[in-house]
Amino acid sequence: MVTVMMIAETVGHRDALRERPADYSAVARRTREELPYAALAAVAKRYRIPLASLASVIGLPERTLARRKKERRLRADESDRLLRVAHVATSAEDVLGAQAKAGRWLQTPNRALGGAIPLDLL
Repeated sequence: MVTVMMIAETVGHRDALRERPADYSAVARRTREELPYAALAAVAKRYRIPLASLASVIGLPERTLARRKKERRLRADESDRLLRVAHVATSAEDVLGAQAKAGRWLQTPNRALGGAIPLDLL
């Protein structure tokens, strides 16, 4: 079962959340305050997802991604989408037993999904 701490670890809770969240509402509250750009980089690194691909999934075009990197902050809506991706990725890691396996699953066409790539469906 995925816990709030597992999701917090995925987004790099020390840098992204600045605290150990007590529950999911604490994570949601921090997300509304906007996550740092480092959270996006942490998820991409953990699951070996190209940063540009992950940015696209959360709705960040290349130029906006560069701007967010410079600002060192994601907007609240982008933070929310990243948190949702992190939740799915953490669930996949929990089920498959390893970060690398979860990352591959997220990026590989899946017969059960009609040949779609799970990451593209988020």
